[in-house]
Amino acid sequence: MSNTPTLDRVAGPADLRAMSDPDLSRLAGELRQELIEVVSETGGHLGSSLGVVELTVAIHAVFNTPMDKLIWDVSHQSYPHKILTGRRDRMRSLRQKGGLSGFTKRSESQFDPFGAAHSSTSISAALGFAVGRDMGRPTGDAIAVIGDGAISAGMAYEAMNNAGAEGRRLFVILNDNEMSIAPPVGAMSSYLSRLYANEPLAKIKSLAEGFEAALPAPMRDSAKRARQMVTGALQGSGTLFEELGFDYIGPINGHDMDQLLPVLRAARARATGPVLIHCCTVKGKGYAPAEASADKYHGVSKFNVASGAQAKSKPGAPSYTAVFGQALSDEAARDPDIVAVTAAMPGGTGLDIMAKRFPGRVFDVGIAEQHGVTFAAGMAASGLKPFCAIYSTFLQRGYDQVVHDVALQGLPVRFAIDRAGLVGADGATHAGSFDLAYLSNLPGFTVMAAADEAELMHMVATAASHDAGPIAFRYPRGNGTGVQLPERGEVLQIGRGRVLQEGTDVALLSLGTHLGECQAAAALLEAEGISVTIADARFAKPLDMELITQLARHHQALITVEQGARGGFGAQVLQEMAARGLLDRGLRVRTLTLPDRFIDQGTPDEMYSDAGLTRLDIARVVQEALGRESRVVPLRSV
Repeated sequence: MSNTPTLDRVAGPADLRAMSDPDLSRLAGELRQELIEVVSETGGHLGSSLGVVELTVAIHAVFNTPMDKLIWDVSHQSYPHKILTGRRDRMRSLRQKGGLSGFTKRSESQFDPFGAAHSSTSISAALGFAVGRDMGRPTGDAIAVIGDGAISAGMAYEAMNNAGAEGRRLFVILNDNEMSIAPPVGAMSSYLSRLYANEPLAKIKSLAEGFEAALPAPMRDSAKRARQMVTGALQGSGTLFEELGFDYIGPINGHDMDQLLPVLRAARARATGPVLIHCCTVKGKGYAPAEASADKYHGVSKFNVASGAQAKSKPGAPSYTAVFGQALSDEAARDPDIVAVTAAMPGGTGLDIMAKRFPGRVFDVGIAEQHGVTFAAGMAASGLKPFCAIYSTFLQRGYDQVVHDVALQGLPVRFAIDRAGLVGADGATHAGSFDLAYLSNLPGFTVMAAADEAELMHMVATAASHDAGPIAFRYPRGNGTGVQLPERGEVLQIGRGRVLQEGTDVALLSLGTHLGECQAAAALLEAEGISVTIADARFAKPLDMELITQLARHHQALITVEQGARGGFGAQVLQEMAARGLLDRGLRVRTLTLPDRFIDQGTPDEMYSDAGLTRLDIARVVQEALGRESRVVPLRSV
């Protein structure tokens, strides 16, 4: 007999709309168990998805999806949504090559009207759909579900301000679990907590608004007064949301179907303009190990359902993130001017290590990369030495500030760029593909890439000592290579690479951690009688043109290799070589980069194979450049 008899009756959201409210409550319970079983086998974002189980059921039961557009902010909480929208049988392919994305994706389902993985985009997109509807496009209501962490970002307020001014009908559901990836910081968290503390009055408000007109005068006046106490109307002002032009409903219990269903139905039936429904939920709800965990099992590896114990990776070299965090903490111990900035990711960036040691010198600005970059610029202008630790994919969100507030003013902000290159299961939305290109074209910027964890320590020390302008260093997700780590990083000479192996036929000029693949490719080539020089550029800007000139003059071919998109390191090398006439003598040059397309999720090895950047690919490109018959076959073609 099935453990999920109600869920088994669901082929899509239309089936929910035929169910009774008690059936929907049973469905939520079965959906939660199904979710736990699936993620125990695949890993992924468990806590956030557990927190929206009832909310997901209620939204699909009340609204007419996919005609009505349901937009999940970040969408790491969309696993229950995927199960209910025809993808249940594929859930065990989640975050794997050829499988379901861990986020919403337009190409995956008609129930995913807008893709996401970065935060705070949902309200803007929902307003776009609302305008499309009002201009005659075949779309219904727009519903944005955004968390209390994501709503702290400036883009969410820009969207709410615009939506309030437009006055169009749309629904924003604030999923307030008081815990995003890390504890939410700043005034917004405190503000939402105060609203949550007023829950009894809020419940009266949510009921009073619906029944006020039908009550006898004395009771109607009492209900109205209760509603005004919650909204602040007695003092002549509403909640922040109401001041922005939204009708505010809540807070309500996001796990109580007896509250969720009537409120959503009433809102859908009566709304004429923008509505914000404030739901309070518990991240990890219904699974004790997640609820008890500090991060609520935000992101998990495979785990044992009974115990909650997560599968441990094999012991090995420390992660690049940990090496960075420890190295920066040690540098901060020697220099009281060193400070650090993170955008809601102290653990993910390794800054939690420094924060434990020097809590007054680490600043978590919340999901606000734009502010974080300019905040760091201000500290640099004051004479401090800020390290701005932001993932490559998230630093994209602060690019104007990097250009206008840092580079243009020549301020010595140190950018620690984690998750460089392809990152695995999170896929294209989190890949660090573009930072080499978008930083190397900025005047006055110094850009480094670590080949291994020892080099990363050297680059932390180099950045700490560099006051001549902005400087960045990039490094990947995952564990290092296992090299011996120094007691302390050495300050590198700016713009100087190193030669690891000398040969005569071809030079491989590597930038970053693909150095290991270059060394493996060299071994394959030498077995075929091709002599290989291997150089580590260390710097994408300024380039070591003395080294590059020597490589160009003494080899038949020069191959650059990087874990970044076209327009990055290889493009800089070609531009400078062309300007110096180094391409005029028949030198054969090839640039190996990520291809000009986005690469879907898989393991990092699978993704680099898809990108054509394996050791076999490198060896094949060398042989073709030299005019030799290729005896190696790219792994992705096997």
